[in-house]
Amino acid sequence: MEIKLFITILFSTIFINNYVLSQTLGICPFLGVSKKTDSAAGMGFAVIFVMTLASVITYFIYKYILLPFSITYLRTIAFILVIASIVQLVEMAINKLSPSLYRALGIFLPLITTNCAVLGVAVLNVDSGFITKEFGLLMTIVQGFGAGVGFLLALMLMSGIRERLETADIPFNLRGMPISFIIAGLLSLAFLGFAGMSF
Repeated sequence: MEIKLFITILFSTIFINNYVLSQTLGICPFLGVSKKTDSAAGMGFAVIFVMTLASVITYFIYKYILLPFSITYLRTIAFILVIASIVQLVEMAINKLSPSLYRALGIFLPLITTNCAVLGVAVLNVDSGFITKEFGLLMTIVQGFGAGVGFLLALMLMSGIRERLETADIPFNLRGMPISFIIAGLLSLAFLGFAGMSF
C-alpha cells in the first residue's frame, strides 16, 4: 500500500503537477539556463539535490521546532534560510569540482535560493499534512526528489528544443525569448495531458 502511495507521489510531482510546467514555479532558471543541455543538466541535478535536502531539513525544523513552540508563522523565513544555506554549499561544491559548469550556470546557481519551486516544495510538504502522517518523512523525501526530477525533465526538454531551434529558420521577431515563451506554453499544454490520471 505504501509503495503505491510513494509511486503516486513521485509520478504526480514529475508529470501531473510538474512545478515548472503545471504550477509555473521556477520559470527564471527554466528559461535562463535552458539554452545549452550541459548547463541545464547541471542546474537540474543541483536543484534535485537542493529540493530533496531542503525537504528533509525543513521537515525536522517544522516538526521539532516551529510546531512545538507555536511559531509556525516563521516557516517561510526559516525555510528560506535553510534553502540559502544548502545552495551556498552546492555552489561551493560545484565551483570546486567543475569550474566550467560553475561559470556556465553563472548567476542562476545562486538564484536557486530564490527559486520559488524549491520553497514551494517545502511549503507544500507542510500544507499537504505530510508532517503529521505515518510516513511523513518518507513522503517528504519522495515529493522533494520527484519535484527535482520534474524540474530536470522540464529543463532537459526545453534545452533540447532550444538547441534544435538555433539552426531553424525562425522569423526575426520570434527569435530569442519570444519563441522560448511559445515553446514553454506548448510544453505546459502537453503536460496538461497527464491531468486526471489515476493509479
